[in-house]
Amino acid sequence: QLQLQESGPGLVNPSQTLSLTCTVSGASITTNFYYWSWIRQSPGKGLEWMGGVDYRGSTYYNPSLKSRTSISRDTSKNQFTLQLNSVTPEDTAVYYCALKYGPFSPWGQGTQVTVSS
Repeated sequence: QLQLQESGPGLVNPSQTLSLTCTVSGASITTNFYYWSWIRQSPGKGLEWMGGVDYRGSTYYNPSLKSRTSISRDTSKNQFTLQLNSVTPEDTAVYYCALKYGPFSPWGQGTQVTVSS
């Protein structure tokens, strides 16, 4: 069964870098045509696609976040990571990783990240 699990700090100081890891089990992140995404939901807002990495290692970013975002992968650990630089309290959200192969499914359970000093 394919499962995704986010991990990382729950509290980040303003202006610092938010780093999260998604660990995938049940399938290789290099499986043909699989695309691995990061999505977030801020309080009172809808879901926001942040970007992702595909089975070849190519990365894609939401233009509104591209200048602050870096997504990478570690095939030896079957993980992919998100880095968001220069965070502000507006980056407080629940962060999800998800597989996109057709629809976004499955998703990880999500991890709350709060940006505050």
